[in-house]
Amino acid sequence: MKTPYKNIYSVLKINRFIVLSVISLAFISIALSLWSVFDLNQKMLNSMFAVNTDGSVIPLKLSTAKENLEVEALAHLEMFHQYFYGIDASNYENHLEKALWLGNSSVDNIYRQKKVDGLYNRLIQYSLVQKVQSVKSDLDLKQEPYEFRTTTIFQINRGKVLDQYELITTGKLIHVDRHFPRNTHGLLIIDFFEHSLKKLSDETR
Repeated sequence: MKTPYKNIYSVLKINRFIVLSVISLAFISIALSLWSVFDLNQKMLNSMFAVNTDGSVIPLKLSTAKENLEVEALAHLEMFHQYFYGIDASNYENHLEKALWLGNSSVDNIYRQKKVDGLYNRLIQYSLVQKVQSVKSDLDLKQEPYEFRTTTIFQINRGKVLDQYELITTGKLIHVDRHFPRNTHGLLIIDFFEHSLKKLSDETR
């Protein structure tokens, strides 16, 4: 007895169902894969990683990374202003060399202008001591480059007279490669500008 042939339309329907099912499963699989990649990317964006002393990787939350950035940025600005403005006849060359590693050409330009104006010659000639008393910085860490505004209070010892000044400086910070010991925080000052200088008091000893 001959095997009856199946209706060709029935065969085509079955084949179409199988093809559509395979395509649907493929689309679902691709969608799940894309979602997994997106979810992983979001988690990575909200985290940073640090390498422990034993070589293990430690995940850091973004909030913690921001806090660390603020601490390092404030320390960088404190160090720079201490070196750049806390000078006397015995240490000014060493201090200025260290300060120039913490900023770009905008810092170097101000240094050169001060040199042309004879500031450092007067420092040596009159044995002046310029001592930084406090450094307070305001930061905007929303996006890089990070803007800052720093208020520095310093004294100039002229022998019998102490002159106190308030200096306002502004600029921005960008990330660079860390370098020990020249730039331990991995930040660089750009667009540096001495905004205003105000004499606060005269103190006679």
